[in-house]
Amino acid sequence: MSENKNYQHPDVQEAENDELEIDWMEILRKIIAIRKTLYKAAGVGVVLGIIIALSIPKQYTVTVTLSPEMVGDKAGGGLASLASSFLGGAATSNSPDALNVTLAPDIVASTPFVLELFNTHVQTLDGELDTTLVAYLDEQKTPWFSYIVKAPGMAIGAIKSLFSEEADTVSVLNPFQLTKKEASLVEGIKQAITAEVDLKTAKTTISVTLQDPKVTAIVADSVVAKLQQYIIDYRIKKAKEDCAYLEQLYKERQQEYYDAQSKYAHYFDSNRNIALQSVRAEQERLQNDMNLAYQVYSQVAQQLQVARAKIQEEKPVFAVVEPASIPLEPSGTSRKTILLGIVFLAICGAGIWMLLGIPFWKEIKEKIQ
Repeated sequence: MSENKNYQHPDVQEAENDELEIDWMEILRKIIAIRKTLYKAAGVGVVLGIIIALSIPKQYTVTVTLSPEMVGDKAGGGLASLASSFLGGAATSNSPDALNVTLAPDIVASTPFVLELFNTHVQTLDGELDTTLVAYLDEQKTPWFSYIVKAPGMAIGAIKSLFSEEADTVSVLNPFQLTKKEASLVEGIKQAITAEVDLKTAKTTISVTLQDPKVTAIVADSVVAKLQQYIIDYRIKKAKEDCAYLEQLYKERQQEYYDAQSKYAHYFDSNRNIALQSVRAEQERLQNDMNLAYQVYSQVAQQLQVARAKIQEEKPVFAVVEPASIPLEPSGTSRKTILLGIVFLAICGAGIWMLLGIPFWKEIKEKIQ
């Protein structure tokens, strides 16, 4: 029989357990020995936590959920077939709409869309500010420690401003060439507004985060309205272009029919009492031309009526599942959590430095000496 190599004598196991218990007790004794330092670190953490927690402004988040109309293939076969019949080609195939729900995040994050929000009228909950969104962004509070990080860049910018004539105020917006301040405001709005799409349900969720609850709700409602209008304008634009094309086609075919009708009537009146076969053949040809022109004219008239009705039909329907409302509680990490987190980090940092950092530093100094 082979011996069990993992077997240990009970006395050996008890010795190892005692040694492990002694190690833990030693750590506990060291922690107790430095308890005053830990108390001081906790006090420093409380002071620092209060300063940081109070310096971080509250933020409020408003979330709006939309359920857009699901649009499949466009019912444009009639118009495509009609155009094909005149041009002599094959009918074009239907394709899904180029502007589907999955593009909502890209639309909301696009610079032209954000620029349209600049002049959105907003009002704070306390009523002290009644201005535009771009002006409100300048009034938002910034943590004091952010100025420390931005100090080098602000100094460089101040020096450059002495040698440049760039205006500080936002003038006529030009998406093709934004100023530094305009680009900064655009990035700030892009960070405040997010949009997500559930590919399974096609629901679009739009979230806006700002420092005033009423302003946040107003901006969220404005973003939803502009997004809806953007999609509606796009869809109606296509339908209007189709309708305008049929209007022109209708007038051309109407004039062709009137011309053919006039030629037939004039020839018929001029040769009414003539019994020649050539006259009858020409009369029959003119009558056939008139009938054919009327058939084409009638088809175009029907398609025009359909296109006119399609303008209203093309407007997408958006069901607002969760509308915008003024939030009652701030979002993000609470001040209590920030305070407790900083105190915990201060205690852990002091304890690690006292138990591990100082002995390790002394050992390094001894080796160097």
